Amino acid sequence: MRATARIRATRVQGATVLPVLAGDGPFDLRRARPHGDQARVCILGAMSAPLGGDRLRIEATAEHDAHLHVTTAAATIALRGPTDEHASYDVHLTVAEHASMHWQPQPLISAARSNLRQNCTIDLAPTARLLLHEQVVLGRAGEPPGRLATRLTVHRDGRPLLDQHTMYGPGAPGWAGPAIAAGHRAIGQILIIDSALDQHPPRARLFGDDPATGQALLTPLAGPALLITALAPDTLHLHRLLEAAHPIP
Repeated sequence: MRATARIRATRVQGATVLPVLAGDGPFDLRRARPHGDQARVCILGAMSAPLGGDRLRIEATAEHDAHLHVTTAAATIALRGPTDEHASYDVHLTVAEHASMHWQPQPLISAARSNLRQNCTIDLAPTARLLLHEQVVLGRAGEPPGRLATRLTVHRDGRPLLDQHTMYGPGAPGWAGPAIAAGHRAIGQILIIDSALDQHPPRARLFGDDPATGQALLTPLAGPALLITALAPDTLHLHRLLEAAHPIP
């Protein structure tokens, strides 16, 4: 299956409106109640996806001075399909001058024997703001994870700010070791890019006293940006760590 969802937010008479809101295949896009001048979109899954061999893509754009919040109604579960070929799930976010984007989907679950490649590419103008909040769960309860490769690439003002590539599951070298998952099943990150961080730069901090119940690390990035990465045995502990590191409104 091949499917694409497109979202475009623009500024009209002091409000953010959505002239483009279109999806096919598993993507059912719904307008949610606005929050101030921020337009909100919820993506509903109309069918099981991604399955092996699927090619899925989401394109979201916040034009000049527009403010957009995108989430999903439920977790995305990567499943084994009728073919052993990998599935791909590509997300492309574009944020223009003085615009903002909040990308906050529900967790991605890598089910046993699935094979997914997920790429998120973000292009930001110099005055754009971004809040990205993502979570990955390695396997459903009582099962091992599938094969999952993720890549996050961010450019600001045409220059690279972050390029992060991680692999989990069968065939991925050292994925369960201390350099990556450290034996945990729930992984989350928050990326914030905002010129206001120039005036109030964050300092590096570690959250969580016991590695067995998970830890989170806040790392300042050049940009101006900050990245919070968390590992935990389950989503409950993960949510607590991420909330402690940076409460999400």
